[in-house]
Amino acid sequence: MLKITKVKRNSIAKELGLETGDEIVAFDGYPCEDELDYLYYCETEGFSMTVRDKRGQGEVTVEVEKEEGEDLGLEFEKNTTIRTCHNRCVFCFVDQMPKGMRESLYVKDDDYGMSFSCGNFVTLTNLSEEGLQRIIRLKLSPLYVSVHTMDPDLRVKLLRNRHAGKIVDQIKQLAEGGIELHCQAVLVTGENDGEALEYTARQLLQYYPTVRDLACVPTGITKYREGLYPISDVDGEYSADLLDRIDRLNKEFGVDFLLPADEYFIKADRPLKEVSFYGDFEQIENGIGMTTKFLSEANSALARLIEEKDGGRYALNKPKRSVIVSGVSAAKLNLELAKKCMETIEGLQADVLAVGNEFFGRTVTCTGLLTGKDIAAALKEYLKTTGKIDEVVLPGTVLKEFEDVFLCGMTLEELKAETGIQNIRINKDGGYGYVDILSDR
Repeated sequence: MLKITKVKRNSIAKELGLETGDEIVAFDGYPCEDELDYLYYCETEGFSMTVRDKRGQGEVTVEVEKEEGEDLGLEFEKNTTIRTCHNRCVFCFVDQMPKGMRESLYVKDDDYGMSFSCGNFVTLTNLSEEGLQRIIRLKLSPLYVSVHTMDPDLRVKLLRNRHAGKIVDQIKQLAEGGIELHCQAVLVTGENDGEALEYTARQLLQYYPTVRDLACVPTGITKYREGLYPISDVDGEYSADLLDRIDRLNKEFGVDFLLPADEYFIKADRPLKEVSFYGDFEQIENGIGMTTKFLSEANSALARLIEEKDGGRYALNKPKRSVIVSGVSAAKLNLELAKKCMETIEGLQADVLAVGNEFFGRTVTCTGLLTGKDIAAALKEYLKTTGKIDEVVLPGTVLKEFEDVFLCGMTLEELKAETGIQNIRINKDGGYGYVDILSDR
């Protein structure tokens, strides 16, 4: 049900006599659940709409005729309710976070609407048959699905949900219904990797290209796992074996269907894949191809600087020392890129500060999970040996979206106050932003 908060002037809704306070309860006889229904029917040319009158005169059904894609001119009361997770996954990251963090970090969403609109991964274990048919009817595509395994019994074990085995039929129905799917498998060593991963890949490949790909990502392991399911961290040898298996399967399939996380390449000390391997980077938020894309953008930005100077070096107005904050896993790549920047930009001293993750534990090495507390401690220690810093460059991934707050709750202003460093610049534009900040553009 959608409660109307605004009817725009000269709109179709105004002509139909709709008013603020009225409630839309159905489209074409189907119950109206949320704004996804409205957005879908706005794309069609004609439909029926059942409205509950705010004046208590009951429900009335009106026929709507309009141009395809034409908006009705309505705004609605915001619905903040989300479908939550019903699983107790053995690898759940939320279960291994410390207490006392902001409440939103403990919310386990499993909402197919957010998967469609925001790219969030969902397991579909809380999905009814009516919900599945609604996805197909409203053409909510693409969806991002945490498959993990196509072995029903193994999926029930890993997700600890007796409904988890339905994934086989759900994938079949969604794919045959034309819903494009991007899938992921969080790999638990000795469980859904190895031959089990091959089985999952072959089962999903039956529905290619509707099932577009299968991302393979390692389990995130923090120091807060006491009493939880025992999971081993992955090392270089494991990562190399996994990459070899994926290469062999993709060659057999004739398509780059399995997409390994960047972390495996870094741990195995293997060269990254080329940009073309990742297509349109649909799984970049999953750590798939993020490093390749970042380096490609940075190299393009550096080439632009060289071109501007007819092959010469780009000069800063005055020399400066920049400190680039990085997680441990990305430090080597950042060092190589910082060296390229210094070779291209005259007057630049670019240092890379690899920050160990004390907050979540040293097994967490990615940059995006660094906290303000750990960054502050590392910067203060760094200042003891280097003295003056002209600027600090922070990747935007360490801050909350739309708000300058770190995972630990520290704000950017608090970081500045604690370190005494005021010139902290946030890179929110990938490799381009990296070079633009260092070159003062």
